[in-house]
Amino acid sequence: MWELIKSGGWIMLPIVVCSIIAVAIVAERLWTLRPSRISPPHLLGQVWRWVQDKQMDSNKFSELRAGSPLGQILAAGLANSRYGREMMKESIQEAGAKVVNELERYLTPLGTIAAITPLLGLLGTVLGMIEIFGAFMGSGMANAPQLAGGIAKALVTTAAGLFVAIPAMFFHRFLQRRVDELVVNMEQEAIKLVEVVQGDREVELNGDKA
Repeated sequence: MWELIKSGGWIMLPIVVCSIIAVAIVAERLWTLRPSRISPPHLLGQVWRWVQDKQMDSNKFSELRAGSPLGQILAAGLANSRYGREMMKESIQEAGAKVVNELERYLTPLGTIAAITPLLGLLGTVLGMIEIFGAFMGSGMANAPQLAGGIAKALVTTAAGLFVAIPAMFFHRFLQRRVDELVVNMEQEAIKLVEVVQGDREVELNGDKA
């Protein structure tokens, strides 16, 4: 493996660095974007019980905000519920924007890696080809085995770039889709909170009617 990397020349260094960064981002995001961590399934029902039992004090608000991203959104809405539906919605939207920004952290760099590594590989191949033909032109000698060997070495960087880019692109799309699903779920939970707090209609919270 090391010999293969060496044969690709200096351009292999940024490709290898990109691969390490991509693996770190994917591992971190897969761990961070667990649905049970972002949007606990029974959180809304628990919060509504706290509201009904008049337990929503500063400690409960702090616990709610620290517990999960969904908790941050629900806490923002509850904190402004006394000002009416519109203010409650605005607070939820503001908190939601911050949460979404956190959920999408590192996804842009991952997408960038997926886009630039094939280009880095192609650049390495082009530079390698220039070097090969320049050497042959200078020596005045060229034969098919030497030329084929040189081209094979030059193509190593293109293969390496694609080897990094394909999984990076897959996980970028996969993680972006997961973020979208989590955001939709949190929006639905926030809507339920607004409806039950404002008393518009009864809403089922995890199987129990509020």
